Amino acid sequence: MKSALKSFFCVLSGLLLAGATLAQTFPSKPVTLMVPYPAGGVSDVIARTLNTTLAKHLGQPVIVENLGGASGGIAAQKVLASPADGYTIFQGSPNELILAPLSNAAIKYKSEDFRLVQMITVNPLVMLARKDFPVANADQFLAYAKKAAADRKPVTYASVGPGSMYHLLGEHLSGLTGIEMTHVPYKGGAPAIQDLMAGQVDIMMTVYGKSYVQMVEEGKLKAPAVLSAERQDNFKGATPLNDTKALKGFVFDMWAGFFVHKDTPEAVVQVLHKALSEVANDPAIRAALEAQAMQVPRPQPLATMSKVYVDNTSRYRAIAKAMNLQPQ
Repeated sequence: MKSALKSFFCVLSGLLLAGATLAQTFPSKPVTLMVPYPAGGVSDVIARTLNTTLAKHLGQPVIVENLGGASGGIAAQKVLASPADGYTIFQGSPNELILAPLSNAAIKYKSEDFRLVQMITVNPLVMLARKDFPVANADQFLAYAKKAAADRKPVTYASVGPGSMYHLLGEHLSGLTGIEMTHVPYKGGAPAIQDLMAGQVDIMMTVYGKSYVQMVEEGKLKAPAVLSAERQDNFKGATPLNDTKALKGFVFDMWAGFFVHKDTPEAVVQVLHKALSEVANDPAIRAALEAQAMQVPRPQPLATMSKVYVDNTSRYRAIAKAMNLQPQ
């Protein structure tokens, strides 16, 4: 018995020592920050705003890699195919890690394959429209969309891919109102916005940055509605969809966070959590992101991050089930 206990404590001591050593040596080479969309979109702006500061806290370069496609699923799968050693960080959201596996049959991972290390932004959502879209508020949008559907010319809405959050929102809105709309998927926010400005698509429900606010101010786009419970300062003329009778309770936002493979050693996760928390608390980073019309929450403990991720997974899976969202 004493021999068995001695062996157990020796093994435990060895594991603790190995973890402490790993924490001291990680990272010993450059770290990749994987962004699951092309350069130029909101996700890319976040990554390139903070990667240099994160590199200072980690003591190694942090290289931003953009890889779009499959609603972020291609980048997520590449992260899982990489060693679970913390050297590849995924900058993602419920869009890529919860919704994409529910709608894309080619995606084989589950949300549980990733671990949320820290959040960085909470982004309000806005309905953007082509500049000549003939509506100015949420009620007018619903009236126009209803008539367009009756005339067999449904409103077209852009997303960053099938099963993405923006696709889910469009289908959810259509289901709640009984108004048919046509989904137009893109590989990222930047190409979708380009086609929206060119008038190739009618609307897009999306997170936004300062550049999108400027596009509305300059008349390149319209913002008839927001998806928050109240009006937003950045789009004073836009009314909440929540204010309409048909869409009471239609309130959503999107958050971005940093994830690693679930099998990443705890010591490495702790190092990343500490560094990412310091980045989130950095006044310059907070100011830069807030200047892009983003909200930066205070960093939270790992246990809190785990609960946030589990709660979001349950919520969006329930919506997808109610919509009968099927993998395609």
